[in-house]
Amino acid sequence: MTKKELADEVAGKTGLKKKDAEAAVEAVLDSITNTLKKGQKVQLVGFGTFEVRKRKKRIGINPQTKEKIEIPASKAPAFSPGKALKEAIAKKK
Repeated sequence: MTKKELADEVAGKTGLKKKDAEAAVEAVLDSITNTLKKGQKVQLVGFGTFEVRKRKKRIGINPQTKEKIEIPASKAPAFSPGKALKEAIAKKK
């Protein structure tokens, strides 16, 4: 599902105009992104938690040259699904 398809789905379920639904979806995604940039979690009860996880620096191997390389420490976004989301996906139709 693309962002536009998500906005269309929101418009259909809420009765909003497509333009307003696109703006709402964009606002939600921007809010999540900005909160993660600050190093904070976003918890949506029943859906899941977005957070930033730190990765330690480590040694890797270049597959072409077999040379060892140092991979620097980094931060990466992560998502942990909530119980209700897990259960909804696990149910068969």
